[in-house]
Amino acid sequence: MAFDSKTDGPAGVGPAGPRPGPRHVAIIMDGNGRWAQMRGRPRLLGHHAGAKRIREIVEACPDLGVKYLTIFAFSTENWTRTQSEVAGLMSLFRRYIQREAQDLYRRGVRVRFIGDRIKLDGKLVTLMDDLELLTSGNDRVHLTIALNYGGRDEVTRAAKRLAYEIEMGRLSHKDVDAETLARFLDTRVLPDPDLVIRTSGEARISNFLLWQSAYAEYEFIDTLWPDFSAPEFARIVRAFAARDRRFGAVRAPA
Repeated sequence: MAFDSKTDGPAGVGPAGPRPGPRHVAIIMDGNGRWAQMRGRPRLLGHHAGAKRIREIVEACPDLGVKYLTIFAFSTENWTRTQSEVAGLMSLFRRYIQREAQDLYRRGVRVRFIGDRIKLDGKLVTLMDDLELLTSGNDRVHLTIALNYGGRDEVTRAAKRLAYEIEMGRLSHKDVDAETLARFLDTRVLPDPDLVIRTSGEARISNFLLWQSAYAEYEFIDTLWPDFSAPEFARIVRAFAARDRRFGAVRAPA
C-alpha cells in the first residue's frame, strides 16, 4: 500500500510526522525461561519472576501517558511446551488474578482478556470473568492480557463470526471491508497499538496482534522480561515521540 499525500494514512491515524508518546503499548514478554536457566533454576521460576514485573510496568503507565497496555501472556502455540510447564503456567495465571485483583481495582486499572477461552479450564475462566467485571468501571489504565491468544487464530475466529452474520442475513457481503472485520476482533473496543516492545533479543512478532499492529512501531530489546524495569520502559516510551511515522506517505519537501 502506498500513499502519495502528506496527510494520507490509515483511518484514524491522522497526518504523518512525529507524534506524542504512545497511547497504546503492547509487549511480548519474552525471556522468562532463559532468565531462570541462566541462574540454574527451573523455567517456571522465571515465569514467576516475570509475573511480578507486570505490576511495575502497569504502575509506570499513567505518568508516561500510556492509557492502554496489552501484554502477551500465553500463545496458542505455547500448548506445545511440556505438560508440567503448561500446568505450572495455568496455576500461575490463577494465582496472579487472585493475588492482584483487589490491587488492580484500587489503582483504577481496567482488565480485559483476549484470546480463545474454550481450551482454558473453567476455574481460570471464572476468575478472568470476575476480574473483568470487578474492574469494568475503571479507566486509569486499560490492561489487556492475551491468554491462549494467536493473531491468526483471532482473525480466523473473527472471519467465522462475520461469515455467520452474512449467512443469517444480518450483513451483506457487499458491506464487508477492513473496518467491518475489525468489529469482530477480540480487540474491537481498543485502539490499535502505537508501539510494540519485545524483550529478550528476539526480533520476531510471534503471531501477536497481526491485524492491529499494521502501523505500529516496533522496539526489540535484549533485556529478558524479568529484568525489564520501569526506567527502561520509560526510556523507550519517551523515545517514541522522535520517530518519524509516515504511514506510507511521502513527506513533502521543506
